[in-house]
Amino acid sequence: MDKAIFLNPSDYVGVSFWIISAAMVAATFFFWVERDRVNGKWKTSLTVAAMVTGIAAIHYFYMREVWVATGGSPTVFRYVDWLLTVPLQIIEFYLILAAIAVVAASVFWRLLIASVVMLVAGYLGEVNASDTNMLWICFAIGLLSWFYIIREVFVGEASKINASSGSAACQTAFGALRLIITVGWAIYPLGYLYGYAGGGDVNALNIIYNLADIVNKIAFGVVIWAAATSDSDNQSA
Repeated sequence: MDKAIFLNPSDYVGVSFWIISAAMVAATFFFWVERDRVNGKWKTSLTVAAMVTGIAAIHYFYMREVWVATGGSPTVFRYVDWLLTVPLQIIEFYLILAAIAVVAASVFWRLLIASVVMLVAGYLGEVNASDTNMLWICFAIGLLSWFYIIREVFVGEASKINASSGSAACQTAFGALRLIITVGWAIYPLGYLYGYAGGGDVNALNIIYNLADIVNKIAFGVVIWAAATSDSDNQSA
């Protein structure tokens, strides 16, 4: 008979997977219900926020089972999740800009391509971690792609459009999302370093990645929700 698998109370990484699974489901429900409170131009943004946390919830259900059953890092599930949710977050930037000005499609495609390159490089580095050269070359490519995204949202065309147009709520949302992409996304390379430098620490890797997902998925959606409800309330007042 197969041995039953239970969550060990001292397995803090496993506990973090369980907590985040529930948090992602709760956030998805919240963002979806709150769509009814906001004006039309914000409904799509909240739908995308709900999609981000909903997709993450599904993958966290699988990731937590992989961790509890094997004690191994669920790398494939994690990157499948990121390959779906990170481009959706890039779409959020574009939606905010498109709501306040006419935005060239090239802005969206530059950000999207940079995010995909960042993720593919990270994945190739992690699944080939035994090849030290490959591990750190891919890490460098991922960092450069992330730096490009930061440059675009701080001093590039996207930033200029936001600075010259739109409501206070839109500009606040853009600024907060920009901060998350800068500070929140910085947590991921820290996890990469803790996970693979100096012999590596799979526990630290997963706890840091899990923490980053809370900030960069749930908090990301909360920023959108706060701007949407504020803007909608001001217009209806």
